[in-house]
Amino acid sequence: MIALFVDKIRFFDTTLRDGEQTPGVSLKPSQKVEIATMLAELGVSTIEAGSAAASEGEREALRLIAGAGLSAEIATFVRALPLDIDYAADCGADCVHLVVPVSDLHIGAKLRKSREQVCEMAWNAVEYAKERGLVVELSGEDASRADPDYLAGLFRGGVERGADRLCFCDTVGILTPEQVASVIPGLLFAPLSIHCHDDLGMAMTNTLAALKAGASAAHVTVNGLGERAGNTPIEELVMALEVLYGVQTGIRTDGLYHVATAVSKMTGVPLPLNKAIVGEMAFTHESGIHAHGVLRNASTYEPIRPEQVGRTRRILLGKHSGTASVQAALHELGYVCDEGQIAEIVARVKAIGDEGRRVTDADLMAVADSVLDLVREPVITLKQVTVVSGSNVIPTASVTLTVNGGEVTCAATGNGPVDAAIEALRRAVAGAGDIRLEDYQVDAITGGTDALVDVTVCLSKDGRMLTSRGARTDIIMGSVEAMVSGMNRLLEERG
Repeated sequence: MIALFVDKIRFFDTTLRDGEQTPGVSLKPSQKVEIATMLAELGVSTIEAGSAAASEGEREALRLIAGAGLSAEIATFVRALPLDIDYAADCGADCVHLVVPVSDLHIGAKLRKSREQVCEMAWNAVEYAKERGLVVELSGEDASRADPDYLAGLFRGGVERGADRLCFCDTVGILTPEQVASVIPGLLFAPLSIHCHDDLGMAMTNTLAALKAGASAAHVTVNGLGERAGNTPIEELVMALEVLYGVQTGIRTDGLYHVATAVSKMTGVPLPLNKAIVGEMAFTHESGIHAHGVLRNASTYEPIRPEQVGRTRRILLGKHSGTASVQAALHELGYVCDEGQIAEIVARVKAIGDEGRRVTDADLMAVADSVLDLVREPVITLKQVTVVSGSNVIPTASVTLTVNGGEVTCAATGNGPVDAAIEALRRAVAGAGDIRLEDYQVDAITGGTDALVDVTVCLSKDGRMLTSRGARTDIIMGSVEAMVSGMNRLLEERG
């Protein structure tokens, strides 16, 4: 059990501010409202909705979030400037995250002011924010490189003038847990937050060390988004506290994966495959020994149940797969096989894996059909696909399929030629079933402009999910091939 100085840890989520400062990320006000709503539903205490002084779009987002009736406190980033504070108050914020540079490097090189001038700016801003009726979290930027005595003095002066909370910022991620244990206890004359960056991979460790040393709140972002190497990821911190330290965080953990994937899609920042908690492979097994153990008792190779974070376990098939995992996958797909047939299917699965290929559900079904001598007439057959794309042209695709013996032609537009082709295929089979694209991955198998690409799609219909693949030198046709293969399998009668 971690020794805490407070009854409950506060989570100050800065996905919509520090997270949006990830290079290339820009969220619309409507997206910010959607993310803020999900964070409030998770149980986050404070949501930093952006920087009100940055743009009119930021102010619109803040107004919308502040007016959404969310359970969380709504904060905004401000500098020690009256105009910033006015923007925050006028847009309906509950709290200002008042950030003041405190290291001599930042004071001299960035502000070109003296220590005394920075103190006056900070204290005046605190007083003004309190006059405007705002909760104030006074934050020391680059605190890890500041003179500890100067930082403590600035913080004390801020509290004397009405600051409600303080925040220690490891702005460039250079703290160590030992330094955290040394510096945090001397700043506990007001509720203290810790804000860590992950430049040297220490954000999680330093955040935990700060909470153990007496900090009462942690600044976090979804998926660890943030400038450069990012910030402390909420999903990892919450589960580390819950599982390793026995802390009841008050966060609805079964919503973590949904929020992580939604934020990933909206920001365009993909989740690393091996990311803890929310990465694709976090609860995925292929090795025969591991898969066999997990199928018998999940705790053999999983420290937490996937359902705790809103996920399900996956068994991937490949050259490392054993009989148990192949048998489980066949059962899920509705196949009944004897021992000899299973042995042959396992051998063929390993052979596919030895070729360097991932074995999709459609691959396994094709192997099983062959071994069991099952002949299936395809539900759909592709007759033609035409795609138009280029500068000043909306990507458009038309497809002609035979669906259950009848010919269907459909057209659709999309964000790109692949998106248009996939949407046209979905529309063409809509009469036979509502098939959704849940995931899309593409890898280049060979190099060069004529590279062979391997497209893998995950499709769903009526709660059933299935993966399939296509490999072509043409990414559009590879995608179409994967879609048609998967749709055929989903539309077949099971059993």
